[in-house]
Amino acid sequence: MKQTSMSDFENSLRKRTTKREEFLRAMDAFIPWAVWISLIEPYYPAGKRERKPRGIEIMLRMYLLQCWFNLSDEAVEEAIYDSHAFRMFMGINFFDEQVPDATALLKFRHLEV
Repeated sequence: MKQTSMSDFENSLRKRTTKREEFLRAMDAFIPWAVWISLIEPYYPAGKRERKPRGIEIMLRMYLLQCWFNLSDEAVEEAIYDSHAFRMFMGINFFDEQVPDATALLKFRHLEV
C-alpha cells in the first residue's frame, strides 16, 4: 500500500497543473515501458560482482528526465528531490526509497552494448 506524504496531499489540493506535469504525464502514458525495459535488460548488470543495481525502469526514467531537461547527473538527482512533478514521474515515495545517486545514473548511461 502506498503511503501518502503531506507533500503529496498538499499538491493534490492545487487547482492547476504545470506544463511540466502535463508533459511528464503524457510521456508516461506514451512510452512503451515494457518494450524499452526488455531492450535494456540483456545489457543491465545483475549485481553479482557489485552492489545490486537499481531497477531498469527507475534508471530509464531518471535518464529521460536528464535528457528532456538538459541536466547533469548531479542536477537531475537534485531536481528529483526538489520537484514534485519529477518525483511523481519517477514513482519515488521517500517513505520507501531514495533517489538513485548521480554515480548510478552515470553507470546506467555507460552500459556496454
